[in-house]
Amino acid sequence: MTESLDDTDVPAPADAPVEPIAFASVAAIYRYPVKGLTPEPLDVAELTAGGYFPGDRLYAIENGPSGFVAEAPAFQPKIKFLMLMRNERLAALDARYEDAATTLVIRHEGAEVVRGDLSTEEGRAAIELFFQRYARYELRGAPKVLAAPEGFRFVDTTEGYISLINLASCRALEEMIGKPVDPLRFRANLYLSGMEPWEEMDLVGHTIEIGEQVKLRITESIVRCAATNVDPASAVRDLDIPGTLNRQLGHNHCGIFAEVVSGGAINRGDAVRLRLQP
Repeated sequence: MTESLDDTDVPAPADAPVEPIAFASVAAIYRYPVKGLTPEPLDVAELTAGGYFPGDRLYAIENGPSGFVAEAPAFQPKIKFLMLMRNERLAALDARYEDAATTLVIRHEGAEVVRGDLSTEEGRAAIELFFQRYARYELRGAPKVLAAPEGFRFVDTTEGYISLINLASCRALEEMIGKPVDPLRFRANLYLSGMEPWEEMDLVGHTIEIGEQVKLRITESIVRCAATNVDPASAVRDLDIPGTLNRQLGHNHCGIFAEVVSGGAINRGDAVRLRLQP
C-alpha cells in the first residue's frame, strides 16, 4: 500500500524561493543633521541604494583647521570636529534643522540662542560665533560650519552609511551597569525591537529586508567610544560604556553598520526580515 503524504510533507523544489523570516521591527528612526548635535526623530525615511541615511550628518562644526576640502572631500577623524566624545556640553543644546529653509535653530535652557541659514555666509557666521562663545575652552581654533558635498557625509567611518541598534542589547547593558542606558547614547539611525541581546552581531555579512522594498547589507559591528558615556538628556558624563563592554564581553562593540542594497521607504513599526540561504 502506498503511503499518502499531505502538503506539509512534500519537499520544496530545489530552486523554490526561500521565504524571509521576520525577527524584529523598527521601533524608532532618527537622523542627526549636524554631527554631534541633537537627534531628530522621524516617522519615515526614504533610502536610496548606495546612499547615506537621508538628512544625516549633513554638517559638522570644525574645531580648528581640519584639512577638509569640499572640492575633494575625504574622511576625517571625528576628533577634528566638535563632538560628544570630547565636548559633552553639546548634549545640553536643543538643535533643530529646518530642511526647507536650510536653517539651524539652537535652543539652550528653554530659550533660542541662535539661528542661521547654513546656505549663507551670514547664517554660518552666526552659528560659528555662538560656538566660539559656548565651546571657547574646548576650541583648538576658530569653529567653522562645514557642509557635506553631494555624495559625502560627516560619518565616523568610511563604512558608516546606516547605523542600527538592538534595543535588547541596551537593556542588557543596563543590567550590567545597574543604571538606565538611554539608547540615544548610541546615535543610531534605526532602533530595532524584538531581538535577543547581542543578536545583531550575528547579522554581519547578511542582508536584511525592511518594509516592502528596502534591503540592507550588514557590513560590520560598531566600535564604541567615550561619546556613549554622555547622557543625551543631562549632558553629564556619567557612565563607562566602552569599559563595561570590555569587562563584561571582552570587546567594545555595540550596534551594526549597513549599506543600502535596495532603496525605498522605512516606516516606524516596519517588520525586519532575514532571507535564509537556500
